[in-house]
Amino acid sequence: MWIRFLQAAAAAAVVASPVGAMSAQQPSPLITLDMIYRAIDSASPSIWSANAAARAARARVPGASRLPDPALQLQLMNRNLPGLGLNDPLGMNQLQLTQMIPLAGKLGVAGQAAEARANSAQAAVSEVIWSRRANAAMAFFELHRLDATLAITGETLRLLQEISASVTQMYAVGNARQSDVLRAQLETNRMTGEAEEMTRMRAAMAARLNALLDRSVTDSVGATTLPDLPDHPPSVDTLVNRALASRGMLRSAAADVQAAAASERLARREIWPDLEVGISYGQRGMPDGNTDRMVSLMLGATVPIWAKSRQLQMRDEATAMREMADADLAVVRAETRGKIAELVAQITGISRLRSLYTGSILPQAEATAQSARDAYQTGTVDFMTMLDALMVVNGYREKLQSLDAQAGGAYAELEMLTGTPLIPGNPPVNQFAKGGSQ
Repeated sequence: MWIRFLQAAAAAAVVASPVGAMSAQQPSPLITLDMIYRAIDSASPSIWSANAAARAARARVPGASRLPDPALQLQLMNRNLPGLGLNDPLGMNQLQLTQMIPLAGKLGVAGQAAEARANSAQAAVSEVIWSRRANAAMAFFELHRLDATLAITGETLRLLQEISASVTQMYAVGNARQSDVLRAQLETNRMTGEAEEMTRMRAAMAARLNALLDRSVTDSVGATTLPDLPDHPPSVDTLVNRALASRGMLRSAAADVQAAAASERLARREIWPDLEVGISYGQRGMPDGNTDRMVSLMLGATVPIWAKSRQLQMRDEATAMREMADADLAVVRAETRGKIAELVAQITGISRLRSLYTGSILPQAEATAQSARDAYQTGTVDFMTMLDALMVVNGYREKLQSLDAQAGGAYAELEMLTGTPLIPGNPPVNQFAKGGSQ
C-alpha cells in the first residue's frame, strides 16, 4: 500500500527552511515513477469507482436477452358473498400462467446493446487508470523539478554568501565599493526569498500528489528520482496506431457506437407487437363428490396504436443517439491524433534544446561566469558583470530541470493517449489495480 512504502521513502522530504532543506536531507530510498503508478492503481478511488461501474454494466448483460418474467395468478372465481362459497355453477378456483414473448429478435438485439455497453464501461477503466497516472506523473515531475531547483538555488546561495563575504572584505581594505556590498547582500536575500517560495510550491505539489493518492495532504513526500526517459519517442504513426488499438477512451467510444447501433436496430423493431401466451387450470367440486377440472389456453398480442408518437419517435431518438456516438468517436480520434503529433513535436524540440544547453550554452555560461569572477578579483570587470554571469548560469541550470520535467510530463501524457507504457519500468494497466480485470 502506498502509505507504507512511501512513508518509508519520505525521510528526504524538504524541510521548512530552504537552506536547511538542502543540508539536512538524510540518505533514504527515493520515490520512483513506477512506485507512484503502482500506488495510484491500488489506492485511487476513481479507479475503484470505474471498476465498480464496469462490473455493474457487465452484470446487466445476461438479463438483457432473457424473456420477461412470467406472471402467475391464483383466482378465486365467482364466490358468493358473504362467506365466499362457490357460486353454482360458475364458481371455481383457477391458476393462470402467462408469458410475454418479444418478436422480431428484440431480445437478441437488446443483448448485443447491453454487451456493447459493458465493453464500453470496461474500456473506460483503462482510460481512468491512465488519466490518474498522468495526473500523478505531472505532480511527480514537478516535484522533481522543484527539488532539483532548490538544490541549484542552495548552491547558488552558498556561492553568493561566499562572494558577499569576499566583497565585504575587499570593501574593508578599499578594494570594492559599498554599492557592491549592498548588491551582494540584496542578491543573497533575493535568492533566499526564491528558495522560500519554491519550498512553498513544493509543499503544495506534495499535497496535490497526496490528494491523488487518497492520502492525508499533510503526509510527507520524499525526494524523487527521474526514470530513464527514451532518447526519442516512437513515430507519430506508430503512436496513433497504438492509440487506436489500446486507448481506453477510443475503445469505449467505439463500443458506444456499437451499443447505439444495436439500440437503433431495436427501436426499429419495436413496431412489431409482442406476443402473449397463457394457460389456466381451473377446478370446482361437484355435488356428487367428484371434481370438475378444466383448462384454458390464451394467445394475445400488443397493439401499437400509438406508433406515430411512440415507436416511430423511438426510432428517431435512437438514430440521433447513434449519430451522436459516431460524431463523438470521430472527435476523440481527431483529438488523439492531433495531441500525439503535438507531444511528439514537443519532446523532439525539448531533446534538441537540451542537447544545445548541455553541449554548448551551459558550459560556455559556466566558463564565462568563472572568468568574470576571476576578473572581478583583479578589478578587470565590475561587480554587476560578475553577478549577471553567475545568475545566467543559475538560470540555464534551472531551465534544464524544467526541460526534464516537461519531457517527463509529455511522455506521461503520451502513455495516457496510447494506453501503453512508454517510459521503461512503468507497469501496464491492471497489473496492480485493485478490482481490475485483465
